[in-house]
Amino acid sequence: MSEISNSLKEELFLVAHALADAARPIAMKYFRSPDQGLENKLEQGFDPVTIADKSIEREMRCILAKRRPDDGIMGEEYEDVTGTSGLTWVLDPIDGTRAFISGTPTWGVLIGLDAGQGPILGIVDQPFTDERFAGGFGAASWAHGGQTRDIRARKCAGLSDAVLFTTSPEIGTQDEADAFNRVSQACKLTRYGTDCYAYALLAAGHIDLVIEAGLNAYDIQGPIGVVQNAGGIVTNWQGGPAHMGGQVIAAGDARSHAAALILLKG
Repeated sequence: MSEISNSLKEELFLVAHALADAARPIAMKYFRSPDQGLENKLEQGFDPVTIADKSIEREMRCILAKRRPDDGIMGEEYEDVTGTSGLTWVLDPIDGTRAFISGTPTWGVLIGLDAGQGPILGIVDQPFTDERFAGGFGAASWAHGGQTRDIRARKCAGLSDAVLFTTSPEIGTQDEADAFNRVSQACKLTRYGTDCYAYALLAAGHIDLVIEAGLNAYDIQGPIGVVQNAGGIVTNWQGGPAHMGGQVIAAGDARSHAAALILLKG
């Protein structure tokens, strides 16, 4: 895609925030509600979806149809839409649905905008805590309680000083779990269960590493947009692009990222 003008950058951010704004009241209507319309997508196993997931994505798609009709859409709950503009909105209406149905505030609304080689902007929005992490075009911010400030990933030279997060200790396959454990054993602290909120904490400079496996594009493009524009790095476990999901490692510092990659590769 050709270079994006300042006016288009402003428009794209306005649309991204409009999508997050529209998602908030729907999410809050069903969060910690006895009527979430819970369904399981799998015949074997458990992959939950709620009324909130579907309702939010429908609303976001309606907004995009009006404001950015030439853009593509990739979402978790409904079929992809092929656009003609070279831009694709990548939507996860509720990332962390297991957390959502359990009442823990580590889920989030994820919005990414892919220009063909990965996201150029992203949002991780947490309606319950009234926090919005946004990144794009070289800057990242955190908004809370009506105030907004710039955020930056922190420096961490070595794994012995690193704080590592992942969503679940049962990460991916056994080989992937073993690789994760090699990194975990080298880190100062490992914590679990944070879903997309971990990437937001990394972008804001509170933690150092996030390592996950088995992700989809809609799970990671919003977080990539925030982390990279906060000065962090996000790749797959081989050091290549991660915007289509799979095995993902995010780091605030290239040095700890490189050290973790060595252990992940075994």
